[in-house]
Amino acid sequence: MDAEFWHDKWEKLEIGFHQDAAHDMLAAHFKELALPKESRVFVPLCGKTLDIAWLLSQGYRVAGAELSEIAIRQLFEELEVTPAISEVGDLVLYSADGIDIFVGNIFDLSAGLLGPVDAIYDRAALVALPPEMRIKYTAHLREITNTAPQLMISFDYDQSVQPGPPFSVPEGEIRRHYSAAYDISLVESTDVPGGLKGQAAASENCWLLR
Repeated sequence: MDAEFWHDKWEKLEIGFHQDAAHDMLAAHFKELALPKESRVFVPLCGKTLDIAWLLSQGYRVAGAELSEIAIRQLFEELEVTPAISEVGDLVLYSADGIDIFVGNIFDLSAGLLGPVDAIYDRAALVALPPEMRIKYTAHLREITNTAPQLMISFDYDQSVQPGPPFSVPEGEIRRHYSAAYDISLVESTDVPGGLKGQAAASENCWLLR
């Protein structure tokens, strides 16, 4: 799996992973991070998720990272906001009041470019990456955010039934990546109606990392 896989998905608008509402687990559990208003929340591999609109509506500032410029153009169109666009290093930065989205390879995003963040909301990043990239991603995420607390949503299912993405990331793997840096607690687990992509019985799990 490489960048072209995701560019192709957005060019063909094969974006079944995009939801038409903010995620229920975000609305139910984000408050458990106990962030004051105006806190800056980092949303990695964000696409054009409506979770961003929800975070903005709750009075938070948002930073994001996304590979596809198509996704980010659509994000700002749907927010009805005209961004300022600039080049920062190897990335393109789309900015407006309360929102900064870095377009390009997330591994080109440094702590200096990102700036301070108060929390991470990972709904679709860890589960979008194959196993070897998840090792690199989790280390990079901790580095660029100074191990900010996280609300993270993952899937757990039999990977032999459905190859992914989204990939299965069970509790044991989450703890291998993050237990040295965080206290980890499961705050909600629900069965995926009809199974993941209608093929694999799966649970969707919401984790609090502090």
